Amino acid sequence: MRISSKRFALACAILSSIGSYSMAADKTPPKIYLDKSPRIVAYQLGRLDDDRLLMVPRSDDDPKYAPVYEAIVLRPAMAGGIRDEALHALAKIRDTSITTELITAIEAVKVNEADSLRLIGVLGKQLLQHGTDELAGQTKRLTELASATELSKASVGMAALLCADKTEIADELCAANQSSIIARLTSVAILPRDELKLAEREFAEAKLQDGSLEAQTAAISALSQIPTEHDATFRNLASLVANEDLRTAACRGLLRLPSQAYQSAPAKGAAETLVRFAESTKPDQRTSDAFIDSMRAAEQLLTAIPAEIAKPLRERLREVAVRVVRIGTVEEEMRYDVPYFAVEAGRPFQILLENHDLMPHNLVVTQPGALKSVAMAGLTAGPSGANGLPYVTDSPNVIAASSLVAPDASTRLTLTAPSEPGEYPYVCTFPQHWYRMYGVMIVVNDLDAWNRNPTKPANPLGSNRTFVNSWTLDDFSGAFENGLQGRSPAIGEKIFNEASCVGCHKVNESGGAVGPDLTDVYTRWKSDHQSVLREILEPSHKIDSKYATQTVLTTDGKTYSGIVLDDGDEILTLINSPDAKEPIVIRQEDIELIKRSATSMMPKALLDQYTKDEILELLTYLESAAKK
Repeated sequence: MRISSKRFALACAILSSIGSYSMAADKTPPKIYLDKSPRIVAYQLGRLDDDRLLMVPRSDDDPKYAPVYEAIVLRPAMAGGIRDEALHALAKIRDTSITTELITAIEAVKVNEADSLRLIGVLGKQLLQHGTDELAGQTKRLTELASATELSKASVGMAALLCADKTEIADELCAANQSSIIARLTSVAILPRDELKLAEREFAEAKLQDGSLEAQTAAISALSQIPTEHDATFRNLASLVANEDLRTAACRGLLRLPSQAYQSAPAKGAAETLVRFAESTKPDQRTSDAFIDSMRAAEQLLTAIPAEIAKPLRERLREVAVRVVRIGTVEEEMRYDVPYFAVEAGRPFQILLENHDLMPHNLVVTQPGALKSVAMAGLTAGPSGANGLPYVTDSPNVIAASSLVAPDASTRLTLTAPSEPGEYPYVCTFPQHWYRMYGVMIVVNDLDAWNRNPTKPANPLGSNRTFVNSWTLDDFSGAFENGLQGRSPAIGEKIFNEASCVGCHKVNESGGAVGPDLTDVYTRWKSDHQSVLREILEPSHKIDSKYATQTVLTTDGKTYSGIVLDDGDEILTLINSPDAKEPIVIRQEDIELIKRSATSMMPKALLDQYTKDEILELLTYLESAAKK
């Protein structure tokens, strides 16, 4: 059967985003001749997909295995825990440090290859987490990295120099060449601590006032990501929307600023400028990303000025441009970055869905109160879906639905807002995403009136929890000095159920089977609280192969995703959700491609709406389960 080009492109994008893929599941360990020349060894390893690469025998006691570990580190979709093990092995074999091996890996990435920027970002983030003294010990190599011809590498090197308190070297590089100025300004976005970003404000302001056009553009981006003096940044950027060369950068910078920074007087001038710009733009140029971002900035500016001024400006905008609401996905967290937005009843608008995650996502707008039923029906509809839309049901409760969007891709959904004011949920109906990945479209009669007094909508699933903290292991430093004394397993069990852990995990025979049984999790980790906590906070750090998500493309162009229950000679059996009534059964002869994801089905940030004490209570429950 012929595969449609649209579905094939989607599947290939999904599969390439999660690593090399194979046409068949070969479970025989590959034979690699490690005694050959480095070029031949690299060729042999390069032909293997990620799964088969991990089958190659390796040991950190023998230097001949270094090429295997190098290959593992440089695979973009390799799980973090496996990459960490490879980095430690290389450091042991070569008698170096992790920072040395990270710099070597970043230098080795081929920027022209797919997913190279993502890999540099992952390696760079890991490098910047090391201490000031450790990075300072790599000053020479970091200076070389900061001078790389590729901006993605140079910005990591520059950020590392700033983290190492080597500002004077960064100054020398910037005085010598323009590319270092751009790298330094670009590095602001990846600096790991606010105080480091704050220290770069003076440099960014100087380049905005007296720099090349490229430097000014980079300075705008940097300033909009520095968490201080937002009011001053707003005034600067609002004044720049009149500059034809800097308009797009200024508008994108404005969109990054918190709404509290918007001030009425400069907002009014900038909004009027952008309305005139929209009116003078030719119709065939009004679909570009630059124009759309400018109009999004105009909409945001209108919220900061009096309604009697905003309303006529909004009417003029409606004559020349359709309003666009941009919604992105957050990598590994299974959520949209826009929890709610407002539209005016009966007005046309577009939703621009940008997928920055490693998994496919869609966006389905539902009738009030219909989020869960639409999601469940989407699961039943499966990859065929309705009207060619995978996991979308044919129902009057579906107001509008996007296609399934592959990683690093986007789509636009054009619709007219319902005539009846209310709170209309939107949700991702890809299997098992609905319980975290949703938001609310608020339909109002007068958008300007709502903007004067915006009201947060009710949670469409009835949860009254709000964001507490982006928890990391460092936040729990010292929390286990006295174990978990005085805490309650009963409270922990309640949190286990409320956080939907029970839907995927069993504890003492109760719960789902999509994820590992947690009854003996403390036994497996030898009662190490930190290790168990890491499994919760960083679910993709190390994934049990039995519970890894598999993405399957069939010969008729359908895409499936789930946990493998059985991989027999004739059939492959998957389960894609704890809510699934029956597993998915696929004939082996119908499988075109299959690939294991490096991203856990369990999202990061699952407990970001829970307090530190509640997380410790959850650990108490898991610890008590192992003692029964």
